[in-house]
This record gives sequence, C-alpha cells and structure tokens, in this order.
Amino acid sequence: MKTAKILFWLFFLSFFTSPLLFAQELLINHVNIITMQDDKVLEDHSIYVKDGVIMEIAPEEEISVAGIRTLDGRGMYIFPGLAEFHAHLPNPEQYGPEFQEEVLWLYLANGVLRIRSMLGYESHLTLKQRVEKGEIPGPRMFISGPSLNGNSVADPEAGRKMVRDQKTAGYDHLKLHPGLDTPKFLAIADEAKKVGIYYGGHVSQDVGLVTSVTNGYRSVEHIDGYLEAMVTDKSKLDPTKSGPFNMQAVGDVDMSLLPGLIKMTLENKAYVAPTMTLFERYFGYQPAYELRQQPEMFYLPGQLVTQWFNTKSQLEGNGVLAEEKVKPYLEFRQKLFLELHEAGVPMIMSSDSPQVFNVPGFSIHREIESMSLAGMSNYEILKTGSVNCAAYYEEEGEWGVLKPGAAAEFVMVQKNPLEDLAIMQRPQAIMIGGKFMQRDEFMLELNLIRQKYIRQ
Repeated sequence: MKTAKILFWLFFLSFFTSPLLFAQELLINHVNIITMQDDKVLEDHSIYVKDGVIMEIAPEEEISVAGIRTLDGRGMYIFPGLAEFHAHLPNPEQYGPEFQEEVLWLYLANGVLRIRSMLGYESHLTLKQRVEKGEIPGPRMFISGPSLNGNSVADPEAGRKMVRDQKTAGYDHLKLHPGLDTPKFLAIADEAKKVGIYYGGHVSQDVGLVTSVTNGYRSVEHIDGYLEAMVTDKSKLDPTKSGPFNMQAVGDVDMSLLPGLIKMTLENKAYVAPTMTLFERYFGYQPAYELRQQPEMFYLPGQLVTQWFNTKSQLEGNGVLAEEKVKPYLEFRQKLFLELHEAGVPMIMSSDSPQVFNVPGFSIHREIESMSLAGMSNYEILKTGSVNCAAYYEEEGEWGVLKPGAAAEFVMVQKNPLEDLAIMQRPQAIMIGGKFMQRDEFMLELNLIRQKYIRQ
C-alpha cells in the first residue's frame, strides 16, 4: 500500500472514531458514486447528506456548504446498501433477545441495510421500531406476519381474519407456506387486496403457480413453483419420492411451458426471490462437516449450527443429497433463474438467512456469487438488491438509489463493485439512519459476538 493511502486511512479512522461518527450532516468529497440510476459511475464527485437524506450529488466545486464536517473519499466507491428480501429474524424465545440484535450487526457489517423478514413475531415489530427510533443500530425492516399455511388456517374465514389481524398489528407483508387449498388461498388473497397488504411465499401444490400469481402473489419464493408448474404429471410431485422441493422431478419438466408462465408473471407484475444459495448449501452435495467449519458459522450460537449440521447430515445419510441426484437439480435452477431474468422477470436479492448454513449478511455475498455464476451481470445483480427491492414496495427513488431526496443509505468500498463483486464483502464504511459507521466499529461488534460463541 502506498504511503499516501496509509496516511489517508489513518486520518479516516481517527476522524470517525470520534463523536463525529454520529454527525447528522456530512460532505464526502472525491468519491466515485454508483447511483444505480444507470450503470455509470460518477467519478470524483461529492455527496452531501443531512439528517439521513441525500441533499446533493455533484463535483466538489458545485456544492456550496459551510461549517460541516467533510471527508476525503479519494479512490473509494459508494453504492446503495444491499437488501436481503428473504430474511428470518430470530425468535427471541430460542436464543434470547440479544441474538436478535447480534443478527442486525451481522447484516450491517456485510453492507445489508434493508431486510424483508419473512416469518414474523410480535417482538419483530418492536425491534423494527427501536431501529427506526435510533435506539439500536440495524437495517431498515419490512416485517411479515406469522405463517399462513395448511395448519394455521382452519378455513377460508379464518384466513380472512388472520389477514385483518396482521394488517391491524402493523405487519408489512403476509407470508404463505404450503398446505393451503384453493378456497383458503382465494379468501386470503381477496382479503389482502381489501385491506391493502402484500402477500407471497411458497406455492401450495393444490393452488399452483398460475392461481397464485394471477390472484396477486407479489413474490414467488424459492423459484421452485415454476418447476412444479412445468411438471404436467402431478403424480411426479409426491415429496416422498421426489425429495425436498421436488428436486427429483427435474427430468419431468416440460420447458415448453415456461414462456407462458413468464408472460403470466410479467402481466401480473410478480417478483421472484430465487434464494439460490439456500439450495446450494442446504440441499447441495457439499458435505455438512465442511460447511460447519466455515468462518461465518462462528458468529452464531453453537446449538443452532449443530442443529443445521444434524439436519443436513440426516439428508446425506439417507442418500438424498448424493451428487448424481442433486447436481442436475442445481444446474436446472441456475438455467431457470437466468431464463426468467433475461425475459424481464424482476428478481429480488434473497438468501433465506439465517437458515441451514446461511449466516445473516454473509449469505448475501454467497447469493451474489451464485447469481454471477448463473450468468447475471454485476449491474443487474446490484439491481436485485437495491432498485428492484424498492420497486417491490412501490418506493422507487426513495431508497435503493443515490440521488437528491433519497435515503442516505450507502456502502463504501475500496474498488468498483461493477468490476469486482467480491469487494462488497469488505465494506469500509456504511451510512444509515443519519449515522456514518466505519469498519472498525462493526468489526469490533463482530469480534464480540464471535468471542461470545467460542466453541471448544
């Protein structure tokens, strides 16, 4: 590293470990800005933020403000914070409320500044409010309510009541799980439209992808509803024979049906949360003992990692995850993902964390790797975690982009992520909620979490 760069970082760290860390007004000069309004980079620009909002982006000489703190960001790049749109905030009854706050730090330390939590508890609404009030640091949250599924919904009227209750409680979204029959689903969909709340999730086999999407599904989770819709012989979808998520039914898929399903998806403005990395890790053929030893596992309670290990090991022991069985399925998912994307179906960045060997925050970078391997461009990958997620909630321009009037939520890195996706794994600083936090602060928090969960 050149001497000038070393001096810059010494200044950077000394400046932002002071009380000025929480300054509500800041001007960053000589920084390269990826606005996500297009795939261009605004080189050597300044960004002026005040009270959590971007006030101005322009060359330094065009911004006239006085009496505020400034930072020289020479050589650095900033881009909108990433979103994880299939997260699962922990249930405090499992590992305590402290674990909830630790998970928030895991997201922030990985540049994840927005999450859509897809299985809610009442405590999640309180957690969301505490973050919004600035009482604790964390990403901005959209919270789904408790699951609506074949067991929790007794009949259509019970489904309607659950929808009303969740809307009244303040949830942002409804999460549907398998097991719903068509009458229950249609009642839920109808009531959700009446009260004005988004809904989506797994595709119940009795309902099917077409009925789900044409009746207002905002997001199809895990992409596998498309696989099932292209298997015309539904007897092939017996999970006792076809395996988890019907992975063994890949050979029975009729790809000639995909264009019609894509047309239907586009016409109904539905989104897809592909969760590529979840299937590669949970249902992939990489051994559980290897995944258990990966560095990010040491930021979680040992009991949880052991539970994941046992779950995957049981599938391995039963021969479900043999490479010859799993590889065709994973390759099919990559192909299906890319065809949906290239046809214009909007994807939202989602990894399903925490879930089997998917650690909050860290798993988003594994999802990014998976999307890249499938063939998606770097710019389009960034869109899935920014522009597309804001559009999902019809909040285009309010966040997920860097422009005057938008939320000042961004990540600072040392290289251009449009050229090097891996650089996003090492955020040097983030800005959220009017606060600028640099790497030392969140690495300190991560080290404290790791020390807490040291396993002998």
